Amino acid sequence: MAAPGALFALEGRPTAQLIADQLREQIVQGMFRPGEQINESVLASQLNTSRGPVREALQRLCQEGILVSRRNRGVFVLELSIDDIREIYAVREAVETTAADALLDAGQEQVDGTCQVLTSVIEDMAKQVAASDWQAIARLDMQFHTAFVSGTGNTRLIRIYETLAAESRMCILNLAVAYPRIDVLVQEHQNLLDLLAAGDREALHKAIARHMQKAVEDLTLSGEEQESVV
Repeated sequence: MAAPGALFALEGRPTAQLIADQLREQIVQGMFRPGEQINESVLASQLNTSRGPVREALQRLCQEGILVSRRNRGVFVLELSIDDIREIYAVREAVETTAADALLDAGQEQVDGTCQVLTSVIEDMAKQVAASDWQAIARLDMQFHTAFVSGTGNTRLIRIYETLAAESRMCILNLAVAYPRIDVLVQEHQNLLDLLAAGDREALHKAIARHMQKAVEDLTLSGEEQESVV
């Protein structure tokens, strides 16, 4: 488990949701490694809280698939295999294609509002690409796609996508070859934005599929001979 000094600081007695949110973020940032055990009692002690909310937080993350509970052994950070990566991005493609249709069907005002948010994310992404800040790039990459889905206002799509986004960041940050096509990262996201703004449904569908397929190729490039992402 991460050293106590690396754990998040929470004031008062934290709720299970707050613990889950903070722990999820630390997991996707790589502070807890794939396959690492999360000790409930140690975590509760470090957070100066009872084990109840910690246990509930761990259960929530197990339900999301970020953590895995193993009978008589404990709770562990998910280890993502090559097949897992392919599944994650296949589902992301399906969700984002559905989101694209929902946005375009909702009308220009909703599309424009979403595009405004996406433009801001791309501007921040370009700055972090220039600085080669990989953690920030991974966060902004998923912030773009999460904002794309959130623009629909469909709470169930948004909820589904939150877990996919966390798993995707885990994939990216746990691979040494993250973003091998860094030079075209901003361009690819700008293309998705432009197609949404133009209302070109067919081209947007194809661009989403291509974007996900290329991501899988990048993420599995150095892992084909490995049993799992470590």
